[in-house]
Amino acid sequence: MPRGPNMIRTAPRTLLTARALQRQTSCSPLARSAQVYQLHLVNIHTTARRNMAVEIAPLPIPPTADASLLKDFGREVKGVHPGKLTPEQFKEIHDLLYKHGALLFRNVDLTPEQQYALTKAFDPASESYGHGNKKTEGEKKSILHPDLKTIPRVPQVQLIGNGVVYDHEGLAEAKLKHPSHTTFHKTRVSPEDEEKGYTRFYRWHIDAALYDLSPPKVTTLYGVTVPKGKHQRVRYDDGTGDELEVPLGTTAFVDGKTMFDILPPELKSLAVRTKVKYAPHPYVWMAPAHALPTGLGIMSEGLEMPYSELPPWDESKIKTLPMLWKNPVTGELHFQVHPCGAAELLVDPLPEGAKREGALYPDGAHLTDLKEVRDLLYKMQRPAIAPNLVYPHDWEEKDLVLFHNRGVLHTVVGAFKPDQVRAFHQCNLAASDDPKGPSEEDVKKWA
Repeated sequence: MPRGPNMIRTAPRTLLTARALQRQTSCSPLARSAQVYQLHLVNIHTTARRNMAVEIAPLPIPPTADASLLKDFGREVKGVHPGKLTPEQFKEIHDLLYKHGALLFRNVDLTPEQQYALTKAFDPASESYGHGNKKTEGEKKSILHPDLKTIPRVPQVQLIGNGVVYDHEGLAEAKLKHPSHTTFHKTRVSPEDEEKGYTRFYRWHIDAALYDLSPPKVTTLYGVTVPKGKHQRVRYDDGTGDELEVPLGTTAFVDGKTMFDILPPELKSLAVRTKVKYAPHPYVWMAPAHALPTGLGIMSEGLEMPYSELPPWDESKIKTLPMLWKNPVTGELHFQVHPCGAAELLVDPLPEGAKREGALYPDGAHLTDLKEVRDLLYKMQRPAIAPNLVYPHDWEEKDLVLFHNRGVLHTVVGAFKPDQVRAFHQCNLAASDDPKGPSEEDVKKWA
């Protein structure tokens, strides 16, 4: 059974009795009586906390979404504090997260230490931040460099947001910058349309270094300061006319299970047989390039940094991961590919006895042409970011969101003005192992 956060161990699993306390002290009868009463109150509190039920409710699905397709996605958790869970409560939270992809706790006071302990509880052998402690700050060429500031005393927790934050968790001054599509996409929403409230998805992704370190299992996001403002309107600008109304500064999520489930049979067959090879130091590699207007991948213009100019890298540390990641609790398959970092696709041949008619790459293939790789991934992933399949979270201060980083894709959205201060704590930990792909039975079923 997964272990709960470190602070869980402060709650005794068996209650001390007054007689036991008397045996442990030599103080006066009056003092002993006071200590017994205090212990009685502690025991009552501990018992009450242990007996608190985990209550869940559906997330508020926006009218833009198809409620029937998102009915199993996300749950709000009530009745327990995420930083003070018993082992039994944590086991329930653990399973709920893997079943529903995202969990929301409202109005929670949470320290960075508690956030780190909760995140680590999902993978007790994990230790460092998902990109390596303080590595994103040190790597100036990385596209992630401007977005993250490390909490000094808990380096696994990052401060992200917008504007200038003072005297925050050991940081005297932190200048934060909300990622903007205007600096990353090939094209941009015009300043005039931005003033009217139009914006874009920034970059659909998984939280992962995708080089050397294994993708984190869970990400936790905690809203410290959340500015309010008018809703914005995401334009896809890909010729479809798709648009989506979103709250200011939303984090948008799509379910990797749905991404796989809605594929036609020939693409399901391809997905179950394919592995994705990522570029070395992918966030440095992609930094000179431009993204598509949907934020779902990179334009193929030959602008990526040549491998010879990247920071030193080792072939053995390059990540080659399954296209589909298997959910450890439900056994379902989730389409989990970071389209911006993907460099090559390795396709296994059809298994013996599989139907070849209509199959793509029935004898297997190794795709190394970057445009071909990207076009194929876009064809497979674009349907799942349709407006009716996106959950845009409407943040409130003291919201804590946990999401299954190996089961969903997400993106920053929108734009803030410089004087709109936003501060969030983010934590994810490089995992103790790589995600597992489809089983033999899965391949036979879907290929």
